Amino acid sequence: MGNYIDNCECYIHSLQKDGKHVLGTATIVEKVGENSYIAEYNGVKCTAMYNPFAGHFFVDDKYGIIHDKKPLAHSR
Repeated sequence: MGNYIDNCECYIHSLQKDGKHVLGTATIVEKVGENSYIAEYNGVKCTAMYNPFAGHFFVDDKYGIIHDKKPLAHSR
């Protein structure tokens, strides 16, 4: 796997139909751990993991949102 996967079909946490999660399109931006990834869905960076049994990434755009931290300006 390269640095990222563009437009892969993933299970998206916020997408549901009849109470079941459905596939959506997301970008896997970076691998950050053994099975931990950063994904981007609808312009929002969030956590993701790959499920080899389902054969898809699971993107958590509800509880796994990654907020970019801006450096604090220290004034003295």
